[in-house]
Amino acid sequence: MTEHRRLAAIVSADVAGYSRLMGRDESGTLAAMKAIRQDVVEPAIASHGGRIVKTTGDGLLLEFQSVVNAVRCAVEVQTAMADRTAGIAEDRRIAFRIGINLGDIIVEGDDIFGDGVNVAARLEEIAPPGGVCISSRVHDDVRDRLDTAFNDGGTQTLKNIIRPVQVWRWEPGAAVATAPSMVPTPLPMPDKPSIAVLPFQNMSGDPEQEYFADGMVEEIIAALSRVQWLFVISRNSTFTYKDRHVDIKQVGRDLGVRYVLEGSVRKAGQRIRINGQLIDAASGMHLWAERFEGALDDVFALQDRVTASVVGAIAPKLEFAEIERTKRKPTESLTAYDFYLRGLANMHQDNTREATDMALEMLSRSIEIDHDFASALGLAARCYARRKANGWMVDRALERAEGERLARRASVLAKDDAVALCSAGFALAMLAGETENGAELIDRALAIDPNMARGWHDSGLVRLWLGQPDVALEHNSRAIRLSPLDPLIGQMQTGVAHAHFVEGRYEEASLWTGRAMRSRPNWLPSMILATANAALSGKLEDAQNLAGRLHSLDPTFRISSLRERLPFSRPEYLAPYEEGLRLAGLPE
Repeated sequence: MTEHRRLAAIVSADVAGYSRLMGRDESGTLAAMKAIRQDVVEPAIASHGGRIVKTTGDGLLLEFQSVVNAVRCAVEVQTAMADRTAGIAEDRRIAFRIGINLGDIIVEGDDIFGDGVNVAARLEEIAPPGGVCISSRVHDDVRDRLDTAFNDGGTQTLKNIIRPVQVWRWEPGAAVATAPSMVPTPLPMPDKPSIAVLPFQNMSGDPEQEYFADGMVEEIIAALSRVQWLFVISRNSTFTYKDRHVDIKQVGRDLGVRYVLEGSVRKAGQRIRINGQLIDAASGMHLWAERFEGALDDVFALQDRVTASVVGAIAPKLEFAEIERTKRKPTESLTAYDFYLRGLANMHQDNTREATDMALEMLSRSIEIDHDFASALGLAARCYARRKANGWMVDRALERAEGERLARRASVLAKDDAVALCSAGFALAMLAGETENGAELIDRALAIDPNMARGWHDSGLVRLWLGQPDVALEHNSRAIRLSPLDPLIGQMQTGVAHAHFVEGRYEEASLWTGRAMRSRPNWLPSMILATANAALSGKLEDAQNLAGRLHSLDPTFRISSLRERLPFSRPEYLAPYEEGLRLAGLPE
């Protein structure tokens, strides 16, 4: 049967904190929801030509033929809700989160499905309570047709959505970013040859092979990063261009690089073909293009050939021995390598419990096949560190012990594997409190790969825990320069904010936590820091509001659990955080 498809504006809405509201007053919440549906929501939908596809206890899925009308409806509802609930305490207030996407949908009866619907649902999840979050495709269609102005929310990695999505946000009464913030300041060109490797196109005809093409690019980036005189942009920034038609000159300006490498991967049976071309970003001139073919069990040799050819094109006089040092064959087992790439893909999705659990499962299967695969061991240890930092551990003693075991084994087997060394160092600092040992391992990783943005960020955090805020500031700033478009740049910005906070520079810390929270509005670590910082800078009302948001995101959070998230080497380093959170009214 032929699928029925059409282009539509999809609106996904739900109530923030619905379970909490129902737990507090079930009958009152249901009555209020019914009244809101009748008085506000349904009239707005009808007046703007929308259709209710389905409802849940607290949510709605809507379809509009006009994307302009979809946005008008959402803004009208949220404005009316802000007026309606203005006199109600925040913890008792019904507030919708609304996500809007424009995309192709599959229609079955009265229901709709497809990637366009999934993206709308994920946008709703990251929308602020009382606000609207739209995709860049929606924004492009409405920005010159509506008086409503949206703020740039950055490029986001959405749960279970393969490609990063540029998002825009609006809230009633929120200030709109001024024009200068919408046009990024050109990045200064590094003082050495610089390159960005764009995601390779998957030519296999199989969406399941995306992880393989992405992993291939990651390995090439890692190999190029080992060339000391090259400045290499991080994978997370270059992958914001995935599935987009790009202007290479604009990419060069966005990332501040001189060269751009792009290409494609075709995997068919036991054969693989890689096409690559190196472009001068300033002129758009093609400097080199080549095709590499071979058997699948030669995949690492093919990666080496691509890397050596690119380096050779940038510096024809490069000594062959220098190219040899860029070569790395991580494991003899292609099956282990395949599971490693799947784990790596999940690690890059987002800092969520589900993605971390799936990554750990894939990495564990890789390690079962190859017990000495240092990169897989290190990343698995990082998964346990992430679980501890976010309060996701079920059996703390058992999981910490396993994470430490994996980290120590990775550090022994790593040799010149920067990924393994960096992950092992961070995990030992987080899980075992071995901050000095962790810093040494990360330093070794950065000596091998000075272009690893994750490594500089990890180093910044560990230096902070050692009581070296100036070094932490320098290293996180370097991470941001190496990955200026990173979907997870909020983590690096929070690292910068920590350094300012520890030094008592509360205004600077506020600036950087603001940037981090615009990038990731519901990320708990930046919210914790923002709360403490606002309290100590005398903005108690702001601190209390932030504490309320923090508590709604994690009702189990306690000041006493802060040591799990920030393993400072000395208790006095943690004292300002505890004092600020206490002033904000968070429980001990």
